[in-house]
Amino acid sequence: MERDFIQELGYKALDNRLKRISDRMLHDTRKFFKQIDLDVEPSWHLVFKLLKENEILTMVEISEQLGYSHPSTVAMLKKMTAKEYIISERDTVDKRKINIKLTQKSKNLLPELEQIWNSCEHAIYKMIKKDLSIIRHLDDIEASLKAIPFNERCNNEYHKTKK
Repeated sequence: MERDFIQELGYKALDNRLKRISDRMLHDTRKFFKQIDLDVEPSWHLVFKLLKENEILTMVEISEQLGYSHPSTVAMLKKMTAKEYIISERDTVDKRKINIKLTQKSKNLLPELEQIWNSCEHAIYKMIKKDLSIIRHLDDIEASLKAIPFNERCNNEYHKTKK
């Protein structure tokens, strides 16, 4: 096996390791979707699930609930609109708001999507050997970053070493 420098660095390359895992899972999920002839991006499942649960949400609500930046949410929703999975309509009361909802095409596809999501979730569960402690660790990391952003943490540590 070739040298894995990121793995050798351990916690020092945590961000790179998480990114690499995410990229791999995203790539493999896209490949799986192509194998079953599904014209959906893997990241869209969160929007499908949110809109199934809430029926109508604004762009801002979707962005906030996913914790995504507004520009990345807009880009994703534009792609979903182009594929006719969602429709966007100006709010009748507040014209600044854009309401998003699933199309009939999406509603018809939901049973199959749910079966696919369940299969993928089961695969993840088996991959982590039914040990959900990784989720608690990720929750802790996210809470820590929310409390004190990483740039502040790095800056504090950097200035400690300069003394």
